[in-house]
Amino acid sequence: MPKDDFIARISRYLAWLGGAVILFGCCIPISIDVVSRAVFGQTVLESFEISGYGLAACIGLGMGFTVSTKANIRVDFLTNKLPRCARMVFDLAAAIALAVVAVALAYYAFETLLQSWRMDARSVSTLRVPLYLPQSVWWFGLLWFAIAASLTPVFAVMGILRGDKAGFDRLLASPALHDELAQTGVKGAEDLSS
Repeated sequence: MPKDDFIARISRYLAWLGGAVILFGCCIPISIDVVSRAVFGQTVLESFEISGYGLAACIGLGMGFTVSTKANIRVDFLTNKLPRCARMVFDLAAAIALAVVAVALAYYAFETLLQSWRMDARSVSTLRVPLYLPQSVWWFGLLWFAIAASLTPVFAVMGILRGDKAGFDRLLASPALHDELAQTGVKGAEDLSS
């Protein structure tokens, strides 16, 4: 099993966890508050606050999956017209830039988490949630994002050194149109690129 498959697998599990956070941390509390407001005239949960934490956690947990599936937005209409070697240089530079940003995000998220923990910072709502709790989940997702974003260009370079250009493309190159259409899951969508 290639090392990058491990990254993709862990990233997928964390994305599923992020989906569960959206379901249980956002949808259900909001639904309970909507029903309680309609029936009792008041809310029983702080769904606005809880869903905010859930959204932050979901974003953090899903960013590694975005790296492993190359689902991020790419502006590559110019680089696609370049020779393969030049495209590879630009793809690698973009991956390294993403890794630098991911590491910075994880670092500063950890600083925020530590500061909240040291100050015993709590939310200003009636829940009085210790802020380090939701920030821990958010930071964990960003930490995995930093790891995935940092290892991906390393594995791509290792592939090039082994002469595996297809492996490099699988990790860093822009997906071809038929690959993007196949990701939609729409039956017959791949035929549209022909």
